[in-house]
Amino acid sequence: MEISNHSRLKKRLVGVCQRSGAQGWCPGTLGNISVFDPEVGRVYIKRSGADLNGLRLEDVLTLDIGGNILEGEGQPSIEANFHLGIYAARNDVRAVFHVHPPFATAYAVKGTKIPMVTEAAKILLIDVPLLSYAAAGSDELAEKVTENFKDTKVKAVLMREHGVVSIGVTLEDAYHTTALVEDTAKVAFLSALL
Repeated sequence: MEISNHSRLKKRLVGVCQRSGAQGWCPGTLGNISVFDPEVGRVYIKRSGADLNGLRLEDVLTLDIGGNILEGEGQPSIEANFHLGIYAARNDVRAVFHVHPPFATAYAVKGTKIPMVTEAAKILLIDVPLLSYAAAGSDELAEKVTENFKDTKVKAVLMREHGVVSIGVTLEDAYHTTALVEDTAKVAFLSALL
């Protein structure tokens, strides 16, 4: 059972990574997505330098909850520390997305919170905190992201000058939360032009 679940989760991760890449959420090799299997204490995450749009099974690394590589070639994403931190802080989270969708990232670059302009955003997101700047891959950034997700109402955050981190109870849930964050940012931007 462990082997089949391992294989199934890796395949689902590859599929959702490719879907996110096709959305234009991660130019080049940016962004990282992971999924956690608490039954065996394993985290499956995109390796550093891999393209989400063309991700393959061999681009997925298996880590333990301490960040040690158990399987796969290469290094995990430089943002693996906040993925691991979120899983340690929230026992309800099984998937973490870090992507750069253009409208939400524009708000992050501007240093402005995304207004919750739609009914769906008000009900499902409630709020998307904007974190102060910290360098990509830094311990400071990992600590800021992890600390914000300790609030069980938080489903997504904006990292200043960087992008979005979203969570979910499944990969699909985290994908849909990310899509809602981007759609909310897009609608807020477009409605401000009217």
